[in-house]
Amino acid sequence: MLIGISPLLSPELLNALYCMGHGDEIVLADAHFPGDSTNPNCIRADGLKIADLLSGIAPLFILDQYVENPLTMMAPVDRDQLDPSVESSFLKAIRTTWPETKPPERVERFDFYDRSQTAFAVVMTGDTAQYGNIILKKGVTPC
Repeated sequence: MLIGISPLLSPELLNALYCMGHGDEIVLADAHFPGDSTNPNCIRADGLKIADLLSGIAPLFILDQYVENPLTMMAPVDRDQLDPSVESSFLKAIRTTWPETKPPERVERFDFYDRSQTAFAVVMTGDTAQYGNIILKKGVTPC
C-alpha cells in the first residue's frame, strides 16, 4: 500500500499510467465493453466503478491541454437514450482535481472501438452503466 494513492488502483494500472506518454490514451471501459478483443493491453478492474477509478486516477494524471477534447465518450446508437448521471459522475470525479475540465466529446460507437484499438490500454471495470466508457488522453506531466 502506498500513501496518497487510491487502493483501487492496481499495480498493473499504476504501471500503465506511469508508462504512458504525452498524447497516449487509456480507455476506462464498462463491463460489457469488448476490451480483450480490441486491445492486447487489457487491465482488469472487475467490480469497480469508473467514477471511483477516475477519483483515484485524476490526482496522478494530467489531461492533454493541447487538444480540444482530452476526454471522449461513446455517442448513443439511434433509439438509445443517454443517462446524464453517467457523464456527470465522471466529470465530478475528475473536476475534484481538475475543476476546469470540459465535458467529453461524443464519438460514434465504432469510432470509439477504433480508438480503443490504438489506446495504450483498456481497463475493464465492473461498471454496468449503458455508454459508461471514457477515453482519457494524457498530457505533459508538470515538473
